[in-house]
Parts: sequence; C-alpha cells; structure tokens
Amino acid sequence: MDTPGRAHDRRSTTIADNTYNAAHLLVLEGLEAVRKRPGMYIGSTDTRGLMQCLWEIIDNGVDEALAGAAHTVQVTLHPDGSAEVHDDGRGIPTDKEPKTGLPGVEVVATKLHAGGKFGGGSYVATGGLHGVGLSVVNALSSRMDIDVDRSPSQQGISFRRGAPGVFDADGPDAGFTPRSGLSRKGGRVAKAKTGTHIRFWPDRQIFTKDAHFEIEGLLGRARQTSFIVPGLELVIRDLRGDTPVEEKFRHDGGITEFVEFLSHDEPVTEVVRLQGSDTFTETVPMLDAKGHMTPQEVERELGIDIAVRWGTGYDTELRSFVNVIATPKGGTHVSGFEQAITKTFNDVMRSSKALKVGDADVIKDDVLEGMTAVVTVRQAEPQFEGQTKEILGTPQVRTSVRKVVSAELKRFLTSTKRAEKAQAKLVMEKVVAASKTRIAARQHKETQRRKNALESSALPSKLADCRAADNERTELFIVEGDSALGTAKLARDSEFQALLPIRGKILNVQKASVGDMLKNTECASIIQVVGAGSGRTFDLDAARYGRIIFMADADSDGAHIRCLLATLFFKYMPDLIKEGRVFTAVPPLHRIEISNPKKGMEKYVYSYSDDELQRRLAELTKKGVRWKDPVQRYKGLGEMDADQLAETTMDPRHRTLRRLTIDDADEAVAVFELLMGSDVAPRKEFLVQGAYDVDVEALDA
Repeated sequence: MDTPGRAHDRRSTTIADNTYNAAHLLVLEGLEAVRKRPGMYIGSTDTRGLMQCLWEIIDNGVDEALAGAAHTVQVTLHPDGSAEVHDDGRGIPTDKEPKTGLPGVEVVATKLHAGGKFGGGSYVATGGLHGVGLSVVNALSSRMDIDVDRSPSQQGISFRRGAPGVFDADGPDAGFTPRSGLSRKGGRVAKAKTGTHIRFWPDRQIFTKDAHFEIEGLLGRARQTSFIVPGLELVIRDLRGDTPVEEKFRHDGGITEFVEFLSHDEPVTEVVRLQGSDTFTETVPMLDAKGHMTPQEVERELGIDIAVRWGTGYDTELRSFVNVIATPKGGTHVSGFEQAITKTFNDVMRSSKALKVGDADVIKDDVLEGMTAVVTVRQAEPQFEGQTKEILGTPQVRTSVRKVVSAELKRFLTSTKRAEKAQAKLVMEKVVAASKTRIAARQHKETQRRKNALESSALPSKLADCRAADNERTELFIVEGDSALGTAKLARDSEFQALLPIRGKILNVQKASVGDMLKNTECASIIQVVGAGSGRTFDLDAARYGRIIFMADADSDGAHIRCLLATLFFKYMPDLIKEGRVFTAVPPLHRIEISNPKKGMEKYVYSYSDDELQRRLAELTKKGVRWKDPVQRYKGLGEMDADQLAETTMDPRHRTLRRLTIDDADEAVAVFELLMGSDVAPRKEFLVQGAYDVDVEALDA
C-alpha cells in the first residue's frame, strides 16, 4: 500500500508536469544566442577561441584584398588586452540599410548572417560566408569600436557586448549609454582614401582568465596569408611587452614561395604549378524582388591553383586553403586532389611501362611520400562544415579539382621538354620505389605474423586430435609409447577423445630449469597441445580439453611415467589439478578367459590387482565355471587389442579413472620436492625408512 507521503509526492509531480507550457520556452534572439553558446561559433572560450575572433576580423580585411580593394592589413595587440585591425579596403558601408533603417556598419555588427558576401554582388571569392564573423566578435567583446574611412569624413560607432551606444571615456569600463546609429565623426577623408579600423576588448565574462592573443600563432597565420594572397602586405605589431615587436609579411611569388618555404629536403622536382578553372551549378537561396529568399540555380566559377614539389624525404607536407581560409582538416578540394594524383600516376606509369603488367597499382601514400603541396581554390560562397571553417564541404569542388589536376599533372608527367621529362622520370621512379618498399614491408610483416602464429598455435603432427570443440566433453589421453598409440587409435571415440603419444619417460621438471623444460620435446608438446600456456601465463579457460588422462602401462615404469607427468602438471599447470581435470587411466592387470560361460556371462573377466584376481577365481570356482590356464597377465597396453583396451580403459561406460587431487597445496609442494627434487639426502632417508614397511613377497619382481 502506498503511504500518504508517497501519494502526495506523485500528485505534486503530476501538477508540475501539467504546468509546462509555451510560457516556459526561452527564445534567444540576436546576439544572446552567441553569448549563451559561444563554443558553437568560435569553438571554445580559451586562447584558441580568442584567436578565432581575431582571425575573423583579419579575414574580413583579407577578403577586401582578394576583391582587389585592399593592399595592407595591419594588426596591433595593445597592452590593455585589446586588438586592433586596420585595412585599406573599401570600408564597411555607413549609409542606411533600406530594410532596417540602420547604418550598414551597425547591421553587420549586430545582426547574425548579415553581410556583403551573399549572392555574389560585392565579392567574387571570400574567406567569410556565414555573415556571423564580425557580429559574433562584437557579441563576445566588452567593447568594440569601429571607425570607417569613407569620403567625406571618418565616422564611427561603438558597442558594448553587442549593443550600440556611446562610451564617455576610453576602455571597456567607461560609462556607457545605449544608443543606435553612428556616434562619432572624425576629420575629413580624401576621396581616394578608404578603410576600416576595428578595435575590440574580449569580454572576460566569456573567455577564460588565461585566454590571450598568441603572437606566434598570429605571425604564422599572417605569413601563411601573405603567401596565399600575393602582393598583400600584413603588418603585425605587439605592443604588450617591454620591447614592441613588429613584423611585415609580403610574398609576391605566392604559393610557389610557400612550397619552397615548407620544403626541407633535397628536391626531386622543381615546384610544379597545377592551375585551371572550372564551373559548376549550385542551388543557393537568394533574395528575389520581393525580398524573399528563394532557391535558385547559380553557376559558380572555381579557380584552382596548386603548387607541388617532390623531395628525397619521406614526410608529406600538405596545406589546403579555400580563398584565404586554411582548412587544416581538408575537405572536398583535398580529396579531389589526392584522388587525381593517385589515378594520374597509375595511368601514366602504366602507359610508360614504369609499372609492369604484374605490378600492383600505387596507392595514395606512395605518391604523397616526400611531397610538399599547397592546394588553394577560390570560389564564391564556399560551404564550410562549421563557423571555424576547418573543412570545405562543397561537394562539386571534388569533381572540378580532380578534373583540373588530372589534366595538368598528366601534362607534366608526359612532357617532352628535357627538364620536365627528367624530373617526371625521377618522381615516377620514386613513387614506384615507395610502392615496392611498402609491399615488401607488408609481406615481411605478414610472414612474421604467420610465423608467430605457427609457433604459438601449430599442434604437433603426432597428435591424434578429436573432432569436438566442447571442452565439457573432450578428453586428451597422454599415451606411453607408439605401440600403444596404434591400439588406442582404434579403441578411442574420435569424436571427443584425442591421443598424444610420448616416448618413454619425460624430463623430471622438478629438477630442470624452465628453459630446459621448454627445450624438451615431450614437455613442450604436452604444453602446446593443452593450449593454456604454462606458469604465470597459464589460462585455465584456454585449455583445449576438459580432461587430461595419463594412460601408461600397469607396471613400475608406467608408474614412474605417471609420476613424471604429475610433476609436470603440478609445477606448470597446477590449476588443472586443482579443478579436478587430471586423471590416470586404470588398465587391467589380468584377463580370465571363461571356457564354458553360462548364460548372461561375459567370455572375459578382468581384474585390476592380485587380490581382485584371487577373489574372481574363487567366485568362478564356487559357480562351477572353468577358465583357461594360465590366466593372462598384461605386461603393457600394447598386449591388448583395440576392443579390450576400449572396454577396460577408454570407454566411459566401463572404464575406471583415478582423479589427481590436492588436499593440502603446501604439503603437496613439499612431497614433490622431496620425491622429485634435486636434494638427494632427504629422499634417501625417506626410502630407507619406508623400506621396513615394504612386504617383500608383494614385490612384482
């Protein structure tokens, strides 16, 4: 029965659930979503995310250079923790945007997905596309100042955590009055002079305490960009330390210089430029005459420029870019490039007989070995996977890059010009050599793997294994001598009974070292066939058989063999004995052949000891049954035929087994050491003392 308290709890839960309605839904509007989930836009809120913010602003200036409107981008890191970016591009529009009635600079800084890079009207190829770069940085800044140089005068606007307004002093902690629209007016600007100044202070409510602008990463990115945009000068200033740092980057040679900068080995080829363009059709949403977004088919032009060089080394250095944006995780342009070079090398080397008929095709890794490449593509509105733009996702780019690279690389590899022909021959020889080395290494590894597998799992040829794999049923008979093996093979049930012959007496492992034990053929075969390892590596669950049965002659030599086998199992596979899975077979000592068997009597009667023989004979005499004299005494297993061995020793329905058990493990260790160990004196004393208890007449001599 429910207690009253429980009933009250359940009723309270039901009431709470019923009150969940639309009023509880939180709608994040504008830049609130950016501040709530900054990781969605900049990846993280540590140094990496802070650098992403700076790169978003820098990339806007570089996009102006790509459009041919800017020639210089200057980045300054100030001591107060702010960063400033100035470009001499066209300047962000300051006139009013028709739909909102706000200045263009305020729209792009406060509205997500607003900008001049949609629809192809203002930019042909850009690094930005999503329209969230500037607005996201604004949302995550405690203060942002934007000043635009456009004739007739400089005009500016400030923001606090994404909201426009007016600060009454310098710095992010100054007093702030919210207000929309342009709030500053500077001096006159010449008609030919344009540009944008953006300075922002990262919001420490968002970013971690140790997040900072990393100068080394900034210099690397600036150098890289200067290679991608020939003629663009990037100036980096760091004013935070005691000694100001200034670096300038400009490379008119473009990505050819970039490849030479990245290469560190001796050249096999000079830098080869693979250039071309292609067009493809893409469905994109565009504004119609009514201001509605409708899907339209747009024809895109893709510019492809790749610089590649092979050297004598083995490492691959591949950098990829879309417009000016590095794509460290590749994308469709990189996959198209790799597919093209692999297929082209195979096609050309097949036709030139560099690859013989029986040779396998080279693979991507063979071609990339020792290669330094810079892959750049330029297109309007590239599709990236995420705002961090690490992977290009535009699917049509793969086909276009593959087409251009295949044609240009084939032209180089089949060139009849003396210099290019010599270089092409060298690089094809290098690729073939890499392929042969890879194949040889794989074959060596596979050979070694097979060898190890054979050494660890191959079973001795003398093992007569069983067919069943169920360890609950299977039995391994360790048989003394090859003569008994032949009879045992006929007597066994091959479904679940396996046979392993051993030659005579195995090594006494109590005296021998582990190394000597493993060198001993018989001991090694037994451990290998049992299949569970030995010593510390023994794994009972891996044993291949449910029972281990010693089957030796019923004489003193047979007893000695059983003792040696017990020593081996006790020292190296004791868990089998502890689990009661080791047995000794009990073959008969005598066979009595009945001369006149009565109805229901067997023709043969077996006994397993002298006392049992006397009892059997007395019973037969009492019943008036005669037998043939003399009674047969077995000297070994080999004297029995298969039917007799099966009936008396191997058939589970009639046989007798003795289980080896350990009642006291410590005592068992002491006994094995006494009887089988290296110390002779205690054993001699044991034998002398026991001699007085032996019945001389009972000895089988």
